[in-house]
Amino acid sequence: MKPPDAEARTLARAFLEQTLSAEGNALMLEHATREEIVRGLTAARRRARSGIAAAADGDGAPAEAGTSPDPAVTGPMIGEAPDLASLAALVAACSRCTLHQSRKNPVFGEGAANARVVCVGEAPGKHEDETGRPFVGRAGRLLDRLLLSIGLPRESVYICNVLKSRPPRNRDPLPEEVAACSPYLVRQLALIEPEVIIAFGAFAARTLLETKSALGRLRGSVHRYAGYPVVATYHPAALLRNPGWVRPTWEDLQMVRRMLDGVEDREARLG
Repeated sequence: MKPPDAEARTLARAFLEQTLSAEGNALMLEHATREEIVRGLTAARRRARSGIAAAADGDGAPAEAGTSPDPAVTGPMIGEAPDLASLAALVAACSRCTLHQSRKNPVFGEGAANARVVCVGEAPGKHEDETGRPFVGRAGRLLDRLLLSIGLPRESVYICNVLKSRPPRNRDPLPEEVAACSPYLVRQLALIEPEVIIAFGAFAARTLLETKSALGRLRGSVHRYAGYPVVATYHPAALLRNPGWVRPTWEDLQMVRRMLDGVEDREARLG
């Protein structure tokens, strides 16, 4: 086997340094595919050559290994976004974690900017990544029917995910990915000011509530995330695999309906 040349070793080192320094993304290497690593090395090569060209033209020194030519989206930038459109633009330009490298489209969210209910899922899947829309496909159509059963057309609510980019192979999001994306969700909620959040699926519920409890233990009570009431229930995709969970999900949504109607005090069953 031919030993790697100096340039190859330099680029490999740059890629590793970038990955390991990106807010604790060391675990990314454990899950990275060969294609993702090749993309990372290609990006490192492009940055290195751009830096050398800029230096030759007198435009500046070569970029340091592992640095990005574009500034990162910072927490203050997210927290100061004046509206949902501005926030969506930040998501489109975001590189706070490595998921932006493999996604086809960011999935920011959609719905009424003054929605009384915000539906939150885990992360975009294949169809969402292709369309840039949350909760599409069979699971999305089932979600639409569930919401209509309590008098909430899809366009009357706001739908989004904890993560705004699809994890490779639909794996569970990593802690650093959740940490990088959570400020977007907090700002979305602050701009919308919903009366209640519905967390669809165990991962979304555990992430929002910062708990390891089973979804069965979280159902039936009202919890809180960022000051907003949260009702946890099953994910529509799980209902497609387990039809017996449709009835319990409908009962959870009936609780949401009663909260919106003022029949059930949102504080009375606070978990």
